[in-house]
Amino acid sequence: MTTAAREWVSGVGVLDKASVLLEIVEQAPAPLSELVSRSGLARPTVYRIAVALERLGLLTRDCRGRFVLGPRFGALAVQARYDRLVRAAAPVLAELHAATGLEARIVRRRGRVQVCVATSADGVAGPVGADKAPVGTARPVTAGAVALVLLAWEEPEEIYHGLRGARFTAGQLSQVRRRGWARGADVMVPGEVAYAVPVRGGDGRVVAALSVSGTPGRMGLVPSRRLGAAMFDSAAELGDALQRARTAPAAPRAPAAPRGR
Repeated sequence: MTTAAREWVSGVGVLDKASVLLEIVEQAPAPLSELVSRSGLARPTVYRIAVALERLGLLTRDCRGRFVLGPRFGALAVQARYDRLVRAAAPVLAELHAATGLEARIVRRRGRVQVCVATSADGVAGPVGADKAPVGTARPVTAGAVALVLLAWEEPEEIYHGLRGARFTAGQLSQVRRRGWARGADVMVPGEVAYAVPVRGGDGRVVAALSVSGTPGRMGLVPSRRLGAAMFDSAAELGDALQRARTAPAAPRAPAAPRGR
């Protein structure tokens, strides 16, 4: 009998056990011991399934050895080359990085996962490892400044579900809605701080979070007013690009070739 919430059940034993482990990690990074205690499964079983999921790219481990959602979720969740937001992002993120000296990202929410879909480090030559959270990086949407922005403007029922296992409260989400931004831990890069603002689509709905991040020392070098102005200007530019894409007329279809008789 497992203690984890069972949201999805297939009836296939090994798949259901793997699903339980994924549900636990969706809520927060978890060491092997926590996976065992919360799943109610035997330790050898948990280890075998967790390592198999890691080999498949569905799980990986953070700097503390805890299991977190793997990069394959990011690849499954976003087709960056065909996303209108991503196509508009490159010059905006590059300009924001140049203005602040901080790494800029666009993050979207997919269920209980936040996925990096664009970064200012994309396509920029630099030392190996300079891109600390490359496109496709996925983390649970349960903590950090970006998660606050991604959930703050959701419908009440969605907020209720999003708060399960979250490290923030409904009150904190309300504060983010009032001031329009969030600042806090960057779960994409442990030890760094993120500043995040919403990106709105053509219909006014929040479709993503725009964030910049760096070490506390680097973040402190950029005056708050200057940082906020640069962030909101960039988010507005992305929103304008989405609005233009939404209202642009569809390309005419090529006439069909005549059928032979």
